[in-house]
Amino acid sequence: MLQIRCKNTNTTKSFSEGCSLLDVYQEFAADIALPYPVVSAKVNNVSQGLKFRLFQNRDVEFLDAREGSGHRVYVRSLCFVLYKATQDVFPGSKLFIEHSLCRGFYCNFKPATSPSQKEGRLVTKEMVDRIKARMQEIISLDMPFRRTESTTEEAIRVFGDRGFSDKVKLLETSGQVYSDYYTLGDTVDYYYGPLVPSAGYLQVWGLELYEEKTAEGTVKTAGLLLRVPDWNCPTRLAEKVAQPKTFEMFAEKTHWDIIMRLSNAGDVNRAIMRGHASELIQVSEALQEKKIVQIAEEIDRRYHCEQSPLRLVLITGPSSSGKTTFCKRLSIQLLACGLRPISFSTDDYFVNRVDTPKLPNGDYDFDNIETVDYRLLEDHLMQLMRGERVEVPEYNFVTGKREWNGKRLKLGGDTVLIIEGIHALNPLLTKKIDDTMKFKIYISALTSISLDDHNWIPTRDNRLLRRIIRDYNKGAFTARETISQWSNVCRAEDQWIFPYQETADAMFNSALNIEFAVLRTHAELILSTVPKNCAEYAEAHRLLKFIHFFLPISDKEIPPTSIMREFVGGSSFKY
Repeated sequence: MLQIRCKNTNTTKSFSEGCSLLDVYQEFAADIALPYPVVSAKVNNVSQGLKFRLFQNRDVEFLDAREGSGHRVYVRSLCFVLYKATQDVFPGSKLFIEHSLCRGFYCNFKPATSPSQKEGRLVTKEMVDRIKARMQEIISLDMPFRRTESTTEEAIRVFGDRGFSDKVKLLETSGQVYSDYYTLGDTVDYYYGPLVPSAGYLQVWGLELYEEKTAEGTVKTAGLLLRVPDWNCPTRLAEKVAQPKTFEMFAEKTHWDIIMRLSNAGDVNRAIMRGHASELIQVSEALQEKKIVQIAEEIDRRYHCEQSPLRLVLITGPSSSGKTTFCKRLSIQLLACGLRPISFSTDDYFVNRVDTPKLPNGDYDFDNIETVDYRLLEDHLMQLMRGERVEVPEYNFVTGKREWNGKRLKLGGDTVLIIEGIHALNPLLTKKIDDTMKFKIYISALTSISLDDHNWIPTRDNRLLRRIIRDYNKGAFTARETISQWSNVCRAEDQWIFPYQETADAMFNSALNIEFAVLRTHAELILSTVPKNCAEYAEAHRLLKFIHFFLPISDKEIPPTSIMREFVGGSSFKY
C-alpha cells in the first residue's frame, strides 16, 4: 500500500499501488476546502494531470483554476477543444494559437481553401459560431483526453503522417527519448503540460470573432479570440480589455518572424544547427535598433513642432522588460538627432520607507503608486517645463530615505527630459502637463516565438527567466526567492502598469527571437538550485522543462549594448 499525504488537508491515507490522482481526490474531497472545481494537482511539487498514476509514496496538492499551474492546465485543455472543433467543422484548416490578448488568447485561423474558394478569405462570425457550437458539443459529450507516451521517433511519425511539420521540428530537435501526445476523439495533438481528464471540466469559456480594421473601416485582420476564466474567480470569464496597440506590436513581430522563417522553437533550433545563430542575433538587434531610431526621430519631429513642442518622454514597462537599457539606447539616438536628453527615475521620488504603503500581510507594497511622491514630482516637472532650475532628490535604498545632495536640473533649448519607471504612464504623475508636450513609450518582452502552432510561450515566462538570471548574478536574490516574489510582481503589474499601456504613443518589443537559446545557458544551473521540497520547485521545474526545448547557445555574440546584457551581464552601460 502507498502512503499519500494530501497537503490541502495535511492528512495521510493509504492507497493501492497504481491509483490515479482522481482516486486519491475522491478520498480526500470532503475535507478539501477549495471554493472552485479541482482541475489538476502537484505531486511532490510537480504539476500533473488528474489521471496521473501513483506507484510510490507521494505528497499531493490539489488545485483549482486560480493557481498558476491549474489555470494553465485548464486553458491548455480548452485550446485542444478549440483545435478539434476547427478540424471537425473545417477539415484541413489551420489554427495558430499565437499570444495572450484582451485577457484571452488570439488565434490565427485559416480555413482550408479550394479552387472554388477565394485564397486567404477572412474569418467570419458565421464560421466562429459554427466552431463555437462544435466546442459546446464536445464539452457536453464530456469527451475524454487520452495521453499516450511513446518513443519520440514514434511521436514524430504520428505527427509527420498528419502533416504537422511544426511538431515534427520541435520533437526532432528536443533531444528527448520519450514524448507524450494526446488524443481527443479522433484528433491528435501535442502539449508540453498535462490536461484535465475530460472536456466536461471546461464549463467557463468563450469564443469571439476578433477584427482589426484600417482607418477607413476595412477589415485587415480577422481571427479568433478564445476567452478564458478569470484568474481570481474561475467561474466567470476574464473581463475583456481592448488592446489594439498591443495587437499591432505582436503583428509587427510576427511579420518579421515570417520573413526570417522563424515561427517556432523547431525553426530556431534548426537555424542554430545550421550555424546561423550569429546572423539571427545580428538581425534581431538591428531590428530593435531600427525601431529605437524611428522612435527617436518621431520625438525629434515633435520636439521641433512649433504649435506644440514636445519636452517630456515617459517610459514604462513591466518587470525585466529592459526599461533601463532601452532608455540609454534611446538617449544615444536622441543625441544623434541633435537633442540633449536628461533622464531620471521615478524611484528617486520614493517616499521614505517608513511612509511606504503596506500589503495586507504587513510587507511593504513597493509597487503602489503611493510609494512615489507624485505630487512633488509633478511640481518639479512643471517648474522644469517653465525653464526653472530645480533641485531633485536622490533616493538612498540603503537607508530607505530620500536625500537632497545638490543635484540640480534645468532644461536647455535643446533638452528633452526622460522619466523612466513603472508608474511613468500613470496620469497622476503628469496630469497638469499638456499631453502635446509628452511622448509616452511602453516596453515589454512580447515573444512571438511559439513551441509549435498550439503551444504559445507566455510573455511573463520570458521576463521571469530574465529576472531570475539577473537577480542571481547580482547576488540580490536566489532563484527560489525570485520565484516566490513573482506572483506579487504580477499582481502589481496588473494593477499599476497594464491599465495604461494602450495610452502609449509608441510600443517597443524587447524580446529577441533567439533569446531562449541564450537564456537556457544561464538558467539551467540557476534553476537547478531550487530545492525539490519547496513550493517554488514547481515553477522551476516547469521553466526547466520548457526551456529545454531550445538548443543552448553562448551569449558571446550578444553585443554589449543589447538589452539582453541587462540580464545576463556584460553590458557596456553603467546602471
